[in-house]
Amino acid sequence: MLERMIDLVVGLLGLILFIVTFPVIALAILIDSRGPVIFSQRRIGLKGKEFTFYKYRSMSHDGHKPYETPKLDHEHFRTFVFITPKSRLTRVGRFLRATSLDELPNFWNVLRGDMRLVGPRPEIPELVRQYPPEYHRRHDVKPGITGLAQVNGRADLTYEEAIHYDLDYVNNHSLARDISIIAKTLPAVISRRGAR
Repeated sequence: MLERMIDLVVGLLGLILFIVTFPVIALAILIDSRGPVIFSQRRIGLKGKEFTFYKYRSMSHDGHKPYETPKLDHEHFRTFVFITPKSRLTRVGRFLRATSLDELPNFWNVLRGDMRLVGPRPEIPELVRQYPPEYHRRHDVKPGITGLAQVNGRADLTYEEAIHYDLDYVNNHSLARDISIIAKTLPAVISRRGAR
């Protein structure tokens, strides 16, 4: 109950930040390229249940299409995201990803209860189906906006390192640890380490 209360309070603050910055970011996206401001996609959440995930669009309007059936790369864990050619990212999109501002709409997912502030990042169904059996344990907890993998390298992590951090969180998560991860998130965002 305490975890949910913190999610609601911080999620509401995050949603207010999203609403306040929305006109500026939305206008920049619309001026830079055609297509919707908000990008939505089906992702896998708690117990393998699908939900609709929201973020600011950072690619051209059809930039995600070649990656609808990605192949899992054991050297680069989140292949779907990290092999995106820079040419498919818009100018505004590159800035949004580098600063993690593209994730602001995630706070709506937190308020809806699809996600938490802290947890493994949610993935697309096509990629999850390629996970080894033991890695599906990441779905024993709700996905999060930030997590151990996000504060320890994000895109710079290998497949094995990402699995280690996600399963470590599942096995040892606690309110105190969540607070510690949240405290480390802002420095990680500012450093832009692993942001792509």
